[in-house]
Order: sequence, then structure tokens, then C-alpha cells
Amino acid sequence: MVVADLGCSSGPNTLLVVSEVLGAVADRREDLAMAAAGCSQPPATQVQFFLNDLPGNDFNLVFQSLELFKKLAVKDKGDALPPYYVAGLPGSFYTRLFPDRCLAGGAVLNEGNMYIWETTPPAVVALYRRQFQEDFSLFLRLRHRELVSGGQMVLAFLGRKNKDVLRGEVSYMWGLLGQALQSLVKEGRVEKEKLDSFNLPFYAPSVDEVRDVIRQSQTFDVTHIQLFESNWDPHDDMEDDGDLVLDGVQSGVNVAKSIRAVIGPLIAHHFGEHVLDDLFELYAKNVAVHLQKVKTTYPVIVVSLKAISCATKNQASDKYYSGFKQGQFM
Repeated sequence: MVVADLGCSSGPNTLLVVSEVLGAVADRREDLAMAAAGCSQPPATQVQFFLNDLPGNDFNLVFQSLELFKKLAVKDKGDALPPYYVAGLPGSFYTRLFPDRCLAGGAVLNEGNMYIWETTPPAVVALYRRQFQEDFSLFLRLRHRELVSGGQMVLAFLGRKNKDVLRGEVSYMWGLLGQALQSLVKEGRVEKEKLDSFNLPFYAPSVDEVRDVIRQSQTFDVTHIQLFESNWDPHDDMEDDGDLVLDGVQSGVNVAKSIRAVIGPLIAHHFGEHVLDDLFELYAKNVAVHLQKVKTTYPVIVVSLKAISCATKNQASDKYYSGFKQGQFM
């Protein structure tokens, strides 16, 4: 198996992808060993990791951390830990990084899914979460530069109530669309490789995950944060009807139209425009069946932020440094 981490950085999360992939491979090997009790042990999967980032990245720090990482991995997984190899690969991933066809051994990590679903491996979930943390942190830093000192900002975006990311409310919405794509694959109208290579560039965070990124960015204070719920069907504004959906078929059509308006161009670019009509017709039917079982809502996170002044940030840094010198954090 060949795994390339494009944009690995050199911070505390650099080896997170390596750890998650090795853990998933080790767990899979243990499962196969238990299933084949009394028979020959399954061969170990060898894993080659390429850690890529710009030439200015501190690869020396990454390499120095590999010895401790290996000791911890062996302690955690023991004999189940697969043989693995790590190589640094400096360069921009907007340019060629590998020879032609040299990554033919790469594995599909989220087979049959277009987003996080119940069968999504932990390594893929970690990648989605990490990408959200990086993107949201960058967004906050850029907005902080643009706002005046003490300026305020209100954000609203889809999130999740459920702490279990595999069963987040938005996961069901995308999961039903993924099922529609799988139906087209079975009919031979969409290539399976196309579906396996399509991962939705979206992540629905919990309120705690949003708070954590804001706190770590040291750019804004949270003045208020709350989670609201909005019906899947944009035309259904009934709030006191419990789990009742008056017309599941029409609601399915309404949901499909609204989701097509959002994601249609992305689907067309990857799979071709010819699949759109049939895909969203199937999706509408899937949604209708789902809504007849349970009425579902979108969790919407609304957060009010106040920009931290540069003077306040510097005071906090000085206080931390002073405490460190006095041994308070040792």
C-alpha cells in the first residue's frame, strides 16, 4: 500500500495520517487472524508513506520524531503493526511529484462513499477533521486581519448534534446521495472507480470542534454560540408537527432540488452532466423513503465572534512565557 500525505506540515499532527493508516491496517490484520484461527496467518501488508510539503517545511523535525513514533506504535500494536517505510518528498503538490504510474499500489480508503458514512475508516475521518481544522483556522486568521480591533463577526454553517461523526445528521443526507450513485454503479452507468475517487470537500463539525479551533487560533473570542435545527425540506416550515412529514414524495423532490443547486456542478464535473437528472431522481426517492421513517433536520451552528486585539494576544503570550520561565508549566 502506498499513501501520500500532501501537505504534511511539521507540527504535532504531522504523523497523524501515518498513525491512523497503520492502526487501520493492524486492526484489519487482527480481524483476519481471528477469522482464520487455526490456519496460516494472513501476510502483512507493507505500507510506504510519502510525506510531502513545500521545501521550506522542517522535514528534519519530522524525521527526528520517527524513532519515538515507532516505539509508541510497536507498544500499541505489537506484532500486528505492519512493516512501514516513511520518505520525505519536498515540493508543491501543484507540480508533478511522482513518476508516471508509480502509485498503482495505492489503496481506496473510503470505498463506495462520497462523505463520512458508517463504513468510513478512522483514517479518512481523521483526514476530514484535519482539513476542517486547517481551513477554518486559515479562515479565522484572514478575517482577523481584515476586521478592526474589537470588530465582530457572525457565522452560520451546517454542523452536527451527534458527537459520533460517523452518524452525524448531515452524513445521512450525503449518504442517501451516495446510495443513489451506488445504484448507478450497479446499473453500469457510473464507473465504480469514479465513485471511489470522489470525496465531498465538506465537514460538519460539532460545537465543541468549532470552539476548539477558535480557541487555538487565538484570533477571536466567542461571545455566543448556539445550534439550531432546520428541516431538510426548505418548503416545510412546520415546527410543531413532531416526526410528521405530510407529503414524503414531494419533500423528497424539494430536498433533491435544493441539494442539486448546491452540489450539481461538482457532480457534473466529476461524473458528467449526463448523470444529473437520473441521479437526483433516485436521490429524491431515497430521501422520500427516509423521511417517511423519520423527519430529519439540518443542525446549523451560529457563532458570534469578537476579534482579539493584537495587544491582548501579546499579553497572553508574555504571560505564558513568564509562567514557563518560572516553571509553572514544567
